[in-house]
Amino acid sequence: MTKKRTFISFDYDHDKELKDSLVGQAKLKDSPFEITDMSIKEKIDSNWKENARRRIKGCDVVVVLCGEHTDTATGVTAELTIAQEENVPYFLLKGRPDKECKKPNHALSSDAIYKWTWDNLKLLFQGKR
Repeated sequence: MTKKRTFISFDYDHDKELKDSLVGQAKLKDSPFEITDMSIKEKIDSNWKENARRRIKGCDVVVVLCGEHTDTATGVTAELTIAQEENVPYFLLKGRPDKECKKPNHALSSDAIYKWTWDNLKLLFQGKR
């Protein structure tokens, strides 16, 4: 099985532990995806966006982790926009099962937020979305 090279977009101020959980799942033996930590800890400017674009283009898929404040996370909005511009497949994943998770700005109205389960992840990485 070829693992999908994955970029994780997340709200660094509120959802870092969600990213850490997804990275942990990538290490499982039967994981359909792999993650190289691509977090960009720089101020969001044109250089940051160029780095993000290069990293996103080098991936097979972008996973957008949605939390309670994703709609106000400028970095997530920028990364999603880049994925859309570069035609890199992406999907939205509900990071908090017991909370209202919000789509990032620039998400399409047709973009669903998928429940985060191991079975769903396997299907999503197979393109079943």
